Amino acid sequence: MFRKFASYYKPHMRIFIIDLVCAMVVAAVDLIFPALSGMYVDDFIPNKNTHMMLVFAGVILAMYLVRVGCNFYINYWGHVMGSRIQYDMRKELFSHLQSLPFKFFDDNKTGKIMNHMTSDLAEVSELAHHGPEDIFLSTLMLVGSFILLFMKNAALAGILMFCVAVLLIFTLSRRKKVTEAFRDTRRKQAEINSQIENSISGIRLTQSFSNEEYESDKFDIANVQYRDSVKRAFKQMGIYSTGTHFLADLLGVVIIVIGGLFVAYERMSMGELVTFLLYTSIFIRPVRRLIDFTQQLQRGMTGFERVYGILNIDPDIKDSENAKPLKDVKGSIELENVTFSYESDHINVLKDFSLSIEEKKTLALVGPSGVGKTTISQIIPRFYDVNQGDIKIDGHSVKDVTLSSLRKNIGIVQQDVFLFYGTIRDNILYGNPEAGDDMIIEAAKAANIHDFIMSLPKGYEAMIGERGVKLSGGQKQRLAIARVFLKNPPILILDEATSSLDNATELAIQASIERLAKDRTTVIIAHRLSTIKNADEIIVLSDDGIVERGNHDVLIEENGVYSELYHAQFKGFIPDKISKEIV
Repeated sequence: MFRKFASYYKPHMRIFIIDLVCAMVVAAVDLIFPALSGMYVDDFIPNKNTHMMLVFAGVILAMYLVRVGCNFYINYWGHVMGSRIQYDMRKELFSHLQSLPFKFFDDNKTGKIMNHMTSDLAEVSELAHHGPEDIFLSTLMLVGSFILLFMKNAALAGILMFCVAVLLIFTLSRRKKVTEAFRDTRRKQAEINSQIENSISGIRLTQSFSNEEYESDKFDIANVQYRDSVKRAFKQMGIYSTGTHFLADLLGVVIIVIGGLFVAYERMSMGELVTFLLYTSIFIRPVRRLIDFTQQLQRGMTGFERVYGILNIDPDIKDSENAKPLKDVKGSIELENVTFSYESDHINVLKDFSLSIEEKKTLALVGPSGVGKTTISQIIPRFYDVNQGDIKIDGHSVKDVTLSSLRKNIGIVQQDVFLFYGTIRDNILYGNPEAGDDMIIEAAKAANIHDFIMSLPKGYEAMIGERGVKLSGGQKQRLAIARVFLKNPPILILDEATSSLDNATELAIQASIERLAKDRTTVIIAHRLSTIKNADEIIVLSDDGIVERGNHDVLIEENGVYSELYHAQFKGFIPDKISKEIV
C-alpha cells in the first residue's frame, strides 16, 4: 500500500525535491541560530563587541529572509503538489469505478463511494503534502540537534534522551486506540453521507407521503452515531495530544532545572546553557511536530486505505488478454446452456438455459417476475458474467471480444430511464458524443420528441432537472429512444420500456419503438402483451425455462399460458390459474 501511495509523487518529482531542499534549508537555519546565539551571549555581550553584534543581526536577518522564502515555497507549492496528487488519485479512482461491474454497485452505497471521492481524498491530499516534508524536516532537526546537544553537554543530553524515551513509549501506547477511533469515524461519516444522498434522491417520495418527520428521525439515528463516533475519536485524540504535549513541556522544565544546577556548579557556562536550551527547543519542536503529524497520518492513511481498497478491486468483468473488437455486427445472439445466479450461494435465476435469436429479428420475453427476463437483458451486454455456459454474438463469445465494442453494438431502453442533469441536447448526445446537431435533431424526430423540444423556450438547450424531473414519463422515454437512435446499434434491448405509461402515451411511443427496432436484432421484455403482437417470436418463460414459443397468432391458437394471459389482460382480470404469473 505504501508503494502505491509513493507512486503518486513520481509525476511531481521536481516540486517534491525542491520542497525537500527548502525544508533542509529551514532546518539548517534553525540549527545554526542557537550556535550563533551562544557566541552572542558568551563573547559579543561580555566583550561589548558592537560590530559583531550588528554582524550577528545582519546574518540572522539574511537567514530568516531565506527561511521566509523557503517556507513560502513549502506552504504554497507543497499544497499545490498535494492538490495535484489528489487530482491524480480522484481521476484514477473515478476511472476505476467506471470499470467495476454492476455487482460492486449492487453491494456498495452511493453515499459511501462519494465519501471516498471527496472527504477521504481531501485527507490524503493533506498527508501527501505534509507527510514527507514533516518527516524529512523533523528527522533533520532531530538528528542535527541531537548531535549538537551531545557536543555541548553529554550528561544533560542523556537526561533529555531519557525524557524523550518516556514520551515515545506513551505515544506508541496510545496510537492504536487513536487509529481505530478515527477509522470508526470514517465509517460513520460514510454512513451519514449515504443517508443524506438517499434522502435527497427520494425527497419527492418523502413529501408525497408526508414522511418528513420519519426521514428526519431516520437521519438523526445516523447523525447521532456519527456524533458519538467523533466524540470518541476526539476523546482518544485529546488523551493522546494532551499527554504528549504535557510530557514535552515537562521535558523543557527538567532541562532548565538541571541545566541551572550545572551552571551553578560551573559545569557549563551561561552561553552554553542558552545554546542548549535553544537546541532543546529545536529538538522538542520536531517531536511535537511528529506527534501532531500522527493525527494527520491516521486520518490520511485511513482515507487512503479505503481508496486503495477500491483501487485494489480487480474487475471480474474485463477484457481477456486476446479480446478483439466486435466488428460488422449482423446481430445474431446465442445463449448456450447458460446458468446464472447473482450470488454464488443463491438459487440460480437461469439454469442450463439456451436460446437462439436470428439477426434482425424481434424476440419478446414474457413470464412472471423472477424467471430471468431482465437477467437475460443484462448478461447479453455482459453486465454480469454467467456461472456456466456461453453467450455469443455472430458466433463470437462475449468473453472473447472487448467490452467497449460489445456494448457499443447494443442499445438499451429501460422502464426506469436515467437522464443526467443537464440539457436535452446533452442527454440525446450521450448516445454518440461525436454527433453533430443535424444528427441529434434527426434522432429526436425519429423518436417523436422534436416537436415537443421545439415548443420549449430554450429548445434543445432546455434544462431537464436532476434525473429529468421536469419531464413526463413519456417524454423521458422518448429522449431515451432518441439517444439510442443516435447510437444506432445493430442490437436493441427493450426492458419493459412502456410498462409505466398510460395507454395513449404507450401507443405513441410504441410507434417510435417499432421504427427503432426496424432492421435490428431486438429483444423485448414485455409487461403489456399488446406491445409485442408484431414480434417475430415470443418466448414464454417460467421457473422451469421456456414453456411456449412462437409468434402471437400461433400462441393464441395454442390456447396455452400466453393465450390465457393475453385475454385476461384485455378482460381486466387474471384467472386463478395464472394469478401468480404477473408479467
